[in-house]
Amino acid sequence: MLSLPSWRCPEWTLNASQVNISSPEFTEEWQKRIRELQGVIMVASCVQMLVGFSGLIGFLMRFIGPLTIAPTISLVALPLFDSAGNDAGVHWGISTMTIFLIVLFSQYLKNIAVPVPIYGRKEKCHTSKFYLFQVFPVLLGLCISWFLCFVFTVTNTFPSAPTAYGYLARTDTKGNVLSQAPWFRFPYPGQWGLPTISLAGVFGIIAGVISSMVESVGDYYACARLVGAPPPPKHAINRGIGIEGLGCLLAGAWGTGNGTTSYSENVGALGITRFCTSSCTRYLPFWPRLEHDGKEEMGVSQLTLVSQNSSGKRPKCATETRM
Repeated sequence: MLSLPSWRCPEWTLNASQVNISSPEFTEEWQKRIRELQGVIMVASCVQMLVGFSGLIGFLMRFIGPLTIAPTISLVALPLFDSAGNDAGVHWGISTMTIFLIVLFSQYLKNIAVPVPIYGRKEKCHTSKFYLFQVFPVLLGLCISWFLCFVFTVTNTFPSAPTAYGYLARTDTKGNVLSQAPWFRFPYPGQWGLPTISLAGVFGIIAGVISSMVESVGDYYACARLVGAPPPPKHAINRGIGIEGLGCLLAGAWGTGNGTTSYSENVGALGITRFCTSSCTRYLPFWPRLEHDGKEEMGVSQLTLVSQNSSGKRPKCATETRM
């Protein structure tokens, strides 16, 4: 939508060195685009809620299968290649190292347990095995890469000239963002002004909503298969699509500039870590429990995070973390 001629950025905003981001003219330029996105997202989200809560998506499930989901997800992801290439092209060495670390941790070191010191009521201080590389492969890869960039920044290994290749890999290029940001800010509906609506924008966002719904159906099935759960029934898919539409409506009202949907990358992360966010409490925190000998005492909270299917059984490939 923003690629239309009427929404192209003015020439004077293309040179960042000549733009005063606090000026009223520049503020109005980006806020009017946010207001347009607000309006069209709210209208398109109503269509998604209608499709979900009316049960229409469940009826259309007979026409939605692997032959429709796979091309749709591919068409959604392929346009992102330019963005991924541009971001990785800031410094291909750092990008390649990050990808290598994520693959190394998630595929080759996932079965290596790291001893972690813990304290228990019965065993006191002892060590327990924790599959660190299996649970946090992405986070570890990003942290190591960022720390290396920080070292290269402090030692001035990366160039300090803004036009030089590799400058954007420095960790101090956006250091003033935190200093200029307010400590507290409370968003509210209509914070950028009254939303606006255009017919071209509505049809453009509706096209994105349709592809998002098809992608979400594929995500539901993929997520269920990864955690060992049965395929989701039609009524669950209807509720999921409807709730996603409700989330888009709230996001549009608050002016986030985007909608809410199931994220295929999170499903991929679930496949890498073999770990989901299903949680259950073995003992409620500070809740009286009955011991085997009949003595009642205060139980220590123990939280178990483990992948489970609908029957409560744990898949063979799932990991379990107790705290």
